Amino acid sequence: MRGTRTILTLLALGFASTAPLLHADLKAALAEHDLGKRSKLALDNANAALKTVREAYQKGDSAEVAAAALEIEESVDLAWDSLESTGKNPRKSPRWFKHAEIETRNLLKKLETLQHDFGFEDRPALDKAKAHVQKVHDDLLTGLMEGKSK
Repeated sequence: MRGTRTILTLLALGFASTAPLLHADLKAALAEHDLGKRSKLALDNANAALKTVREAYQKGDSAEVAAAALEIEESVDLAWDSLESTGKNPRKSPRWFKHAEIETRNLLKKLETLQHDFGFEDRPALDKAKAHVQKVHDDLLTGLMEGKSK
């Protein structure tokens, strides 16, 4: 249910996007039938959205910063939902799960650095996205270490 809701939300936001290039990449990820590759494409989109956040902040466009931060959350959600939809045990088939765990860890490091580059009053703009990526990373790591709950 969560995956369907996320996909519908992403499609709806894709039509009303302020950052059409990013959502176009997310649509390309949604078009991918291989769920592992879809996860990789979604995480690539999250990294592109992070670059957009940096550029928007340098331009002083807080609306674009918020939209790109939301794009990061949506991309990470799509990656997680895609991996969950595979039905595979992350401990027995770790390929895409481990890739996603590494990418989300790197994304967290970049988000942390970017947040420190922001002015003190602007830092809360990335708190929600950072917390969301951290939760997905923790879920991926738990799945890899403990395996899927039965």
